[in-house]
Amino acid sequence: MKQKTINMAIQVLPEAADKHPYAIVDEAIKIISGSGFPFKVCPFETVVECTLEEALPLIRRIHEQCRLSGAETLMTYIKIQTHFSENVTIENKMKKYH
Repeated sequence: MKQKTINMAIQVLPEAADKHPYAIVDEAIKIISGSGFPFKVCPFETVVECTLEEALPLIRRIHEQCRLSGAETLMTYIKIQTHFSENVTIENKMKKYH
């Protein structure tokens, strides 16, 4: 059975003594952008379309990049929307607002 697309909202809250958190968040967004998955950057989080199996490896890469970018601590908030018989897409949820 082919995996359905989910929507995953990711919010990273890094702390570093010598770096502004936004600089580290920007590095996390670069990982998402480079993943090839459709995504939308929002003021509080970034929403990504991928399968559930693709989600955890992406989160691991984001965590590692935040660490490499100087984060001393990192809080990550994740929300996942799944529909078991169809894909969940950003476009389907947002098209009425365009």
